[in-house]
Amino acid sequence: MSNEKDTNDPTADDPDEPPHGGVDDSSPAGNGEEAARGDPEPDDDPTSGPGVDEDPVADSGEESAADPDDADEPWDDGVVVDEGDGFEDTEVVGGGPDEDRNGETAGPADDGGIDELGSSVEVEGAEIDEDPEEDDLLGGLNIDTTAELEIPDRLVDQVIGQEHARDVIIKAAKQRRHVMMIGSPGTGKSMLAKAMSELLPKEELQDVLVYHNPEDGNKPKVRTVPAGKGDQIVEAHREEARKRNQMRSLLMWIIIAVVLGYALIIVGQILVGIIAAGVVYLVFRYLNRGSDAMIPNLLVNNGDTKTAPFRDATGAHAGALLGDVRHDPFQSGGMETPSHDRVEAGAIHKANKGVLFIDEINTLDIRSQQHLMTAIQEGEFSITGQSERSSGAMVQTEPVPTDFVMIAAGNLDAMENMHPALRSRIKGYGYEVYMEDTIEDTPEMRRKYVRFIAQEVAKDGRLPEFSAEAVEEIILEAKRRSGRKGHLTLKMRNLGGMVRVAGDIARGEDADVTTRDHVLQAKGRSRSIEQQLADDYIERRKDYELQVSDGYVAGRVNGLAVMGEDSGIMLPVMAEVTPTQGGGQVIATGQLKEMAEESVQNVSAIIKKFSDENISEKDIHIQFIQTGQQGVDGDSASITVATAVISALENVGVDQSLAMTGSLSVRGDVLPVGGVTHKIEAAAKAGCDRVIIPAANEQDVMIEDEYEEMIEIIPVSHISEVLDIALEGEAEKDSLVSRLKSITGSALKDGNVSGPSNPSPQ
Repeated sequence: MSNEKDTNDPTADDPDEPPHGGVDDSSPAGNGEEAARGDPEPDDDPTSGPGVDEDPVADSGEESAADPDDADEPWDDGVVVDEGDGFEDTEVVGGGPDEDRNGETAGPADDGGIDELGSSVEVEGAEIDEDPEEDDLLGGLNIDTTAELEIPDRLVDQVIGQEHARDVIIKAAKQRRHVMMIGSPGTGKSMLAKAMSELLPKEELQDVLVYHNPEDGNKPKVRTVPAGKGDQIVEAHREEARKRNQMRSLLMWIIIAVVLGYALIIVGQILVGIIAAGVVYLVFRYLNRGSDAMIPNLLVNNGDTKTAPFRDATGAHAGALLGDVRHDPFQSGGMETPSHDRVEAGAIHKANKGVLFIDEINTLDIRSQQHLMTAIQEGEFSITGQSERSSGAMVQTEPVPTDFVMIAAGNLDAMENMHPALRSRIKGYGYEVYMEDTIEDTPEMRRKYVRFIAQEVAKDGRLPEFSAEAVEEIILEAKRRSGRKGHLTLKMRNLGGMVRVAGDIARGEDADVTTRDHVLQAKGRSRSIEQQLADDYIERRKDYELQVSDGYVAGRVNGLAVMGEDSGIMLPVMAEVTPTQGGGQVIATGQLKEMAEESVQNVSAIIKKFSDENISEKDIHIQFIQTGQQGVDGDSASITVATAVISALENVGVDQSLAMTGSLSVRGDVLPVGGVTHKIEAAAKAGCDRVIIPAANEQDVMIEDEYEEMIEIIPVSHISEVLDIALEGEAEKDSLVSRLKSITGSALKDGNVSGPSNPSPQ
């Protein structure tokens, strides 16, 4: 909200006092009425608040109803800013929301076609094929390098893929609404927040001044003026203080000379004269300090700001977010620093009339979230010392304007530790947005991905332009990283990292253009820590023969898992059946987490129904080999566990050249899982010849060309198919499969077994 006059005007309650700083209720920048608290409605005047006349302090040329002899009144100190000294150059909003800072009409509705931003890709000297081939990775763009593409000036034009979030930001900017964006890291949350500051309706920015309060030094007074005038007011006060100090110094030396002359010539007591001169000197020095205290503190300076402020308060401590008052070790004896000089603005005050962005909102402590909620609701927030042991804790200013638009962001877990009342404020006066991880692969999106690469090159400023072949390779990587058939990843930060690595390689070779070969090298060099660890694990297991890739072994199956988000690893599972010592049970080891433990229980249901023997007299031991401290999360090893246990129960060997991944229902259906592409590549690296995956994941497979010849991919829909492929011996295998089909046959009668549309994370 705009800063209301009657909360910040120390003379508002006294009709005999002049409006502080020459505030005129008839000014077009203020209506002289109490504004409503909370978020403004679309038709609210965003510039309502105190204006100032041309004289930034009380106009000494007019008579005031106040006592002219009252030198302690900070608003009536006789300081006048010269009208001809740079005032004409100050850009000030004229009359309200329909005028920008240069006096040109630009209201919230005048957005320059904002709804069409980012809807097309402009190409200089090249044509776009309106009906491109399906395998045209450039989406019909006919270019040689990314240098031919035009880069949009506005950030909102540069946003790729997050169309829903972009539309919400545009609407929120028009109506000054708060926004909370939840999604994976690197999907464009901070970029959209910065874009919003460019889209906010142009308003009158303000400078905030803090004055000494002669009645109570611990309660400094606050005043707002149009942006650019704060510096002039402070400089005028300094100049006036300098002139006063010069006059006092001259008077002091005259008095000292008279005292010394009188003591020496008339009285003849030079010692008394020196003592008297010292007293006079100390008195004048103390008076000079009182004069310096009249100089205001420029708390928020928007003199050079041409657009709405943007403040990133991610991870800010309480003082940086809410403002603070510095500690003063000298608090008495005339050596103290005036309290108003020790006041520091917080991000919420610097973001006034602009955007306050807080990422990982759940990491903000509850007390700060409560104060932030107050600042949002009231539109103003007083500054006090944040440390109870500091002298600043005794200081509390008048309310300082906090009329900002808040954008909170975080991952999916951000909502767990977020103050419910703060979230309610955002939701009640704004929007909640989920940031997508992937987007449908269309020719238009492919063209935007080409422009994204051009944007990254332009932002870096040191990378060679990318050739068309290099761009195609990056778009292929975007398809792979999406993990879904017919989609592209929207984790643009990671993709941009590979662009920069490829460009660095090209620059290191003094190449004029970044080529496909440079991108292929970058894919190897920009591997994540998880990918590097996975490759290292595979090599170590080969050295120590922990990995078996040929022959048949009973009770041992090569499972597959993912590490992080973009790397796969072989995860062998072993099972053993032993006589029980007190009631049969299933025992699983290997740092299993909750979802993995539940999947083992689901598998045990099938085992109990499958076995002809009384397994209540047996213990089934399941071991996940070398899972490490990270353990096993997710249910993608379900078919691996089931195959290993059935193999151990029946003492039938499992093909060790085969790896598998898939979730399993209690009826034996094989359900889809995540990370299937990376798991297949891990199996190929480990030397496996075949890999079993859920049939529902077949459309998600996008392995590198080098692995296509190395491994055969076998999609399955039921555990009986898994056993038919994995177990050795035709007679034994046929008997087991037939028995399993007979007990789970109802799930196979219609021949159409499908799993959930959203695969699990593992």
